This record gives sequence, C-alpha cells and structure tokens, in this order.
Amino acid sequence: MRNYKNSRDYGCWLNYDLLPPAFLAKYEQQFPTMAVPRGMALTQSITAELRRGLGGLVGQVPNLVEREDEAAVALRLEDAAGSPEGFKLTVRAGEGLLKVLISSPGEQGLLYGTFAFLRALQLGEVEPGWELQESPRSPLRLINHWDNLDGSIERGYAGQSIFFKDNHLVEDLDRVRDYARLMASIGINGIAINNVNVHREETHLIAAKAEMSRTISCIFQDYGIRLFLSVNFASPLEFGLDSADPLDPQVQSWWKERTRQLYAEVPNLGGFLVKADSENRPGPFTYGRTQAQGANMLAEALEPFGGVLIWRCFVYNCQQDWRDTTTDRARAAYDHFKPLDGQFRDNVVLQIKNGPMDFQVREPVSPLFGGLERTNHLLELQITQEYTGQQRHLCYLVPQWKEILEFDTYARGPGSTVARIVTGSVFPLRWTGVAAVTNVGSDPNWTGHTLAQANLYGYGRLAWNPELSAEDITREWATLTLGHDGDVVDTVSQMLLGSWETYENYTVPLGIGWMCNPGHHYGPNPEGYEYSKWGTYHKADHLAIGVDRSVQGGTGFAGQYHLENAQMYETVETCPEELLLFFHRIPYTHVLKSGKTLIQHIYDTHFLGVEQVEEMLAKWQGLADKVDPETFAHVLERLQGQLVDAKEWRDVINTFFYRLSHIPDAHNRKIYP
Repeated sequence: MRNYKNSRDYGCWLNYDLLPPAFLAKYEQQFPTMAVPRGMALTQSITAELRRGLGGLVGQVPNLVEREDEAAVALRLEDAAGSPEGFKLTVRAGEGLLKVLISSPGEQGLLYGTFAFLRALQLGEVEPGWELQESPRSPLRLINHWDNLDGSIERGYAGQSIFFKDNHLVEDLDRVRDYARLMASIGINGIAINNVNVHREETHLIAAKAEMSRTISCIFQDYGIRLFLSVNFASPLEFGLDSADPLDPQVQSWWKERTRQLYAEVPNLGGFLVKADSENRPGPFTYGRTQAQGANMLAEALEPFGGVLIWRCFVYNCQQDWRDTTTDRARAAYDHFKPLDGQFRDNVVLQIKNGPMDFQVREPVSPLFGGLERTNHLLELQITQEYTGQQRHLCYLVPQWKEILEFDTYARGPGSTVARIVTGSVFPLRWTGVAAVTNVGSDPNWTGHTLAQANLYGYGRLAWNPELSAEDITREWATLTLGHDGDVVDTVSQMLLGSWETYENYTVPLGIGWMCNPGHHYGPNPEGYEYSKWGTYHKADHLAIGVDRSVQGGTGFAGQYHLENAQMYETVETCPEELLLFFHRIPYTHVLKSGKTLIQHIYDTHFLGVEQVEEMLAKWQGLADKVDPETFAHVLERLQGQLVDAKEWRDVINTFFYRLSHIPDAHNRKIYP
C-alpha cells in the first residue's frame, strides 16, 4: 500500500509493520517461498498481498515457486464442496520451516484465506498444528457509499469522495485500489459506489458515464468485489419517456435494454440499489403501484445477468403534520412491507434499517426482522456517524451492532435472533446478509477520526461472522492498527468498548432519539425536530416526556412484534428501561429500577457522560510515549473537541428538562435556570 504521508495510520489494519522481537523469533526466515495457482483472476492480488504482507511483517519477501511441496506458504484450489468464499488454513512443521496451506473451492476463498493468514501472523497465532476453517455466514456483505459525482458525500465526515471529483473519476485510482484491498481483507463482497439519493449526474452512471462504473468495477474485480449502482427509479423520465410506471410495457422494455447494455460494459456488476418513495425520491407510489411491483420490474431486468435488486425499506411519510397524533413514523416500514411478504421476485432483497426510525444512538430493532418470512432481506447499519458524533466524537458502534444481532425476534420460537435471520438460519431465503453506510472519505486516514477506522473494521468482521465478540474484534483492530504494546491495546480497547454508552449518556436519554440540530444533525437542540414534518417527536411538556407506542392507548407500534416482544414493550413495568421513552410517555417523577426518578436519571447520566469523556481523554494522554506522534496528536485533538461538545450537550439537555419540570438536581450541580 502506498504510504500517503509516511504515516502508519493510513494503512489502517493493513500496516504490515515489522513484527515485535518475540514474534520475529518465531517467524523470521520461516516463509521464504510461496506457491500460488496460476491463471486465476485473483492470482496477481493474492501474490502481491503475500509479498507485501510477509515482506513487511517478517522482513522477507517470499519467492514464487511452481510446486506446492516446495513452498512454505502454498495456496490450493480444491475441487470440493463448500462455499467458494470459504477457506481452510493449516499449519504444520516442515524441515526447519513452517508449512502453511491455504485451500478453498474458490478464488475468493483463497484471497480471504490469505488475509486471514496475515492477520493470524500479526496476532501470533500461527504455529504447528494450528488450523482455521471459515466461511462467511451470509452471501451478501455490502458497503453503501453515499457519494455524489461532484465529490461531495451525503453524511460524509472524512473529506470528499474517493471515487469522484467534479463529475469525473478522481485521478488517484491507486487509492481506490487500496480501498478495495481494505474491504476484501474484511470479507466485503459488494460495494455500491454512489448515493441512494440519485441526482441528475449520477443517473448517467448507467448510461453515458458507464465507463466510470466500468473502471471502478475492474479494480473491485481484482479483489473479488462486485460493484453495485444506486439507480434513480424515475430514470426513464431523464431519457425521454413520459412515464416511469413499473407496469408500463415501454418502461419495462427501457429498463431491460438499458440493463443489457450496462452489463455489456460493466460485466462485474452485482446489481442495483434503490431508494424509492422516500424523502421526496420518486417511486412506484407515484403511479399507484406497490413497492413489490416497482422492485419486481427492476429485478426482472437484472435477472438474465444474475443481478440482484437491493430495495430499501426506508419508506415513510416525510410530510407529516406534527399536530397529527395518529401517524407514527416508527410503524411505516412494517406497515408498507409486511403485507407484501412473498410478493417479491427471488432476486429482490429488501434492505431494512436496524431500527424503525433512523440510526439513532438507541432505538429498538425493526419488527420487520422476524416479520418477513418469505422475502429476501438484509440488515442495514450505519458506519458513518450521522447521529453519533460524526467522527469528531469517539463512538464505537460494534457493541450496539452486537445488541441488534443478538436480539431475539421469536419468529420461529426462542433463538430466532437477527443474526440467525441475516445468516439464513431461520427462514429458507436465497439472499440474506448485511449492508452498511460507510464512513470512508478522502482524508488521509480514511475515516476522519483515526479510531473511527475501528467501526469500519468491526462492521466487516461482524458481516463475515456475527458471532464474533465485540471484545475480540476490538483487540484485533487495536493490535493490527496500533501495534503490539499491551498498554496501548488494553487502553484503546477500553476506550472503544465504553464509548457508545458514554455518547448515549451525554446526549439523548432512554431511546427518545433526535434532540439534535436539524439538517446537519450535529450538536444538541432539544426541540429542533419537535414541530417538523419528519415525524420525530418527543412531546416533552412540564409533566412528562415520551411517545406512547403501546397497543392499549398508543400508536400500536409495539404490536408489530411477535408476541413475546410485543408483551415486553407493551407495559412500563416490562419495557427495557433503555427504551422506555421510545415506547411510553413517562412522568419526570416516575421511579426507575435504580431507585432514581426519571428526571434525576437524566441529570445524572449527562453529568456522568462528561466525566467519562474526561476519563477517555486522560487514558489517551497516558499513551503519549507509546503511540506515534502524528496519531497521538490527531486523536488528542478529537477527544478535546469531544469534551467541549459533551459539556454543551450536558448543559443544554439538563437545562431544557429543568426549565420544563422545575425539579432541581438532587446533588445541586450547576444547571442553568
């Protein structure tokens, strides 16, 4: 990997720095040769990765040999059953050398096995008798970019697009190749390169600008990644038709012909990603058609080429009147898509946000997980920190994602977790998996905040295997990225693992969500969305706060879950307190299980959150002599800014509730009257 500013940060977890002496004693001079099958599409990428990795880690670039039995590291394509993305890695003792064999039924499996071997080498796990056999748990492991052709990124906090600038491709395609390596190393097999809000210029990625799609696709292909394009459902209108009605034969023919031409130009195309009838985007509702009719029309065009149609379920009324107490945005996705279960074509995959609202710091799991039984679907997560600090704050989301994946839907009895649904273990679906909106941009360190790289890495590892623990993923990333110093790994792991709870403490309490500035979503504004059209209300007054979403007397959202969860969410007594204000309207004087009143809990958590940021800052300062100076200064600056912002959140939120309730803090701390 090219070293952009001679800083170790910019290789992320593929730094491949020389191993520490204890590891070198085990591995130095152990891997002088390698054998890689010739003639594969991925031969060059695998060979280059082994040379780069072993040359960096043990200081010896292996020579390429023809015969497997002559190689210290050998790769073998096997004519065997199993996933072509799976691999087996075995290590045995040879004559003075370790003998490593990576085998797989497919080229992608050999590539993933190569990255797994280099990762294990850095972690010190490679030794005689060691074996690792893995296959990805889901067939689709996707990244969504919200990049625009002018170079901007919607909800991007790490610079400009790595693909586009001024409506052309960027000049630095080496960086695109580096990015493909990073994604392949964590098992990503599909990337949508443009914004789901498809504007005029981006519409032409399937037509006049298809060569741009082809160029990026060819780079991705070298790493086993298929390119996806976000498409404008109303594209036919941009090309001279007077309709985009999915049941209009002319529209259907137009999409079939355009798709045929596109696959002729971009053979590595995985399919289309669509946002329709959402936030002013056009869709089938315009013509009185269902979401299934709209999706099926595009899926039929893709089917002859093996293409997949990813259709987002983020469909709701974004012109809601705040005076309307009968409409609940949380209900929207289930209300729109549950009645259509089983009506979608076999190559349609519904992409469902993890919660019913919009990537808040805390919200319940969408009831569509467990609700859809006959329709392919994906879990959509958000790596980019739109509502969680925008890569200025440290907020590590792997613990949040683990809670989501471990949520039991009870769809087929106990144990029907989201993880088992998205890995195809609950319903016999053709396509399942995970997608996430990425946090990558043109900043030299890729993610704006160096420690935010951990969110990107953690997402990929969970997409590969949702059963991995947050603790193991975190220590992996810290070691691969920051080195083997035990104090650094321990301290950074502690900082990361506690940061989501810290962020929640000083921002929005008990699942109520929002309370941020409209539009850019950064910083506190308790009533910023309270009278808006977006359906994001907390309804705080001088007595209580929260939205009643119970079946008895509320919006009925709680009833969209299977019985066990519906009963749990229905009452104040059984509702998990971290979601209390999402499901119920609660008086400030209500006593929580901790023995504190609701208002005191709000005060206490906001003061605690600031203290926790101060502790994180102190922990990082303690690593001043153990982290390279550039990384240390960068993260220090981010944490110092986070402390300033945390205090602002604390003071604004506490003051807001104090002014409403007129209930003082029991500890007489400073709250502004």
